[in-house]
Amino acid sequence: MYNPNSLDTICSALCYAMGIKVPDFSTMANKDLVKYIDETLSGEKADRIFMYNPDAIAQWIFEKYPHFFTGVNERTDIKVPLCSVMPSVTPVCFGTMYTGTQPKVHGIKSYTKPVITIDTIFDALIREGKKPVILAYGDASLSKIYLERDMDYFHFADLDEVNAKAAELILSDKYDFYVVYNGNYDAVMHKFGPESPEALAELRANARAYSTFDCLIKEHWKNHNTLVGFAMDHGCHEIDSGSGSHGLDMEEDLNITHLYKIHKCVK
Repeated sequence: MYNPNSLDTICSALCYAMGIKVPDFSTMANKDLVKYIDETLSGEKADRIFMYNPDAIAQWIFEKYPHFFTGVNERTDIKVPLCSVMPSVTPVCFGTMYTGTQPKVHGIKSYTKPVITIDTIFDALIREGKKPVILAYGDASLSKIYLERDMDYFHFADLDEVNAKAAELILSDKYDFYVVYNGNYDAVMHKFGPESPEALAELRANARAYSTFDCLIKEHWKNHNTLVGFAMDHGCHEIDSGSGSHGLDMEEDLNITHLYKIHKCVK
């Protein structure tokens, strides 16, 4: 069974969290996430959002191997089941996550990486005087599809540089909306399979990275209301060769679970 709520509901919910107008084509906000925001912040808004974007961590993987996500689960208040979009490949799905629209609207309908030209959450943030930043590496979709905006981008050769820079930027506290991409699980899963020892080790690496960021945020952003998200793009499945893949209209590739937590300002 496919999850009833689409990935396209996340963009408007993030805008709601910060109290800004949604992008032009963004669909309705995810009701569960909005309810959590209202109940936790009691009518206040978040002035920081930190989105950690691991690649290809399917809901079935998350549910089958909870011990690999111990640090993430301990830092989660709400789990939001979602159905990603077709084709379930990275640029298409991240295109939907940060525009709030389906692929036919944002324009990426295959594994290509053009710059999205419609209104996005980054444009919405900039209009409100807020400062977004994207950190990614290599040829990652998130290093390409949201270019050409008046914001900062950090592109690196490898994952360690991304995470080190993300930690540095948390400490500097100069941005309002952070997007940090880690594609290590996806890369290893394609080569060795979703449940291979090599791929499962990358799940631990994702959990460690997220836990580190969350600890830094909790300690150094005490004067902010901060929404933190562990938010993947799509799932994955094993193919006949024993390696992994995604992109199909199937539960394994489309069902994902985002995890969120709010750190309230310590007044």
